[in-house]
Amino acid sequence: MSAIRFEPTKQYYATTGLVVGYALCSSLLAVINKFAITKFNYPGLLTALQYVTSALGVWVLGKFGFLHHDPFKLDIANKFLPAAVVFYLAIFTNTNLLRHANVDTFIVFRSLTPLLVALADTIFRRQPCPSKLTFMSLLIILGGAVGYVATDSAFTLTAYSWAFAYLVTITTEMVYIKHMVMNLGLNTWGLVLYNNLLSLMMAPIFWVLTGEYNEVFAALVANGGNWFEPVAFPAVSLSCLFGFLISFFGFAARKAVSATAFTVTGVVNKFLTVMINVLIWDKHATPFGLVCLLFTLSGGVLYQQSVTGPPPHDSTASKQTSDSSDNDDHEDNQDKKMPGKHAST
Repeated sequence: MSAIRFEPTKQYYATTGLVVGYALCSSLLAVINKFAITKFNYPGLLTALQYVTSALGVWVLGKFGFLHHDPFKLDIANKFLPAAVVFYLAIFTNTNLLRHANVDTFIVFRSLTPLLVALADTIFRRQPCPSKLTFMSLLIILGGAVGYVATDSAFTLTAYSWAFAYLVTITTEMVYIKHMVMNLGLNTWGLVLYNNLLSLMMAPIFWVLTGEYNEVFAALVANGGNWFEPVAFPAVSLSCLFGFLISFFGFAARKAVSATAFTVTGVVNKFLTVMINVLIWDKHATPFGLVCLLFTLSGGVLYQQSVTGPPPHDSTASKQTSDSSDNDDHEDNQDKKMPGKHAST
């Protein structure tokens, strides 16, 4: 009996570590990227450097034996390509949203995603309908974020267009990437390699379509080749480092929790982002707006309580019959049978 109880406890702490790691990286990366873009105003090139760092980092660390990743194969790459396209579009629209709008606008549209992901999970992936408590928690998250932004932000047509495009792509990414993770059989580092390498291959296409290459070449000519400010170097370096870390924690957390729980984690960790935003930027919400943000955070806590119920009677038997090496590749309905699987979200 002791062995049976130990494994769920170990799984609980492993899941907790992954979700906390993702939350910290996500919160800090948003602030670091915002600062990096102000000093290195080439979002397409910045994300491309992140892809290079992540893909090269996995390959180099794999060569030295520090980690194991699945080998890059064309047939698997072809299957993974649609997910990589969705991921790239999510990053692309996110970057342009931050470029044309403030952090508050980004947060409110980011906060809409858990509700849409829950609906998409139910409609397209045949997941059980959210309970009334879960649905209420998602509405609290949405209502708190809307109230927060309504106190301080004004939408422009350009910003609103990018925000809507981001909302569509990030919702698709959250659901589709989860499906891809659960069915391709790649390990976490393999997912990081495929995702970033394929995204890097797409970067030049969008670099040309957006005309950013003209800006880069014009800056090179105007500054005599010195277009990288000294203060921008550490900002871009940190952005690439945290891009690499969030690639790992993001995919690992996706495997450990449901798509909706993963999305809610991303929304709640924006609380830290907003705190930093209040300290370093001149435009932020009123005290009433911060109270609304607390409602968003409380909605995340309520969601945690709604998905952490008593485990089914057959959870122990299900756990015993599964191979521990394949736990990451189980379907979502199997994940929900495992005690502590959602406890950390």
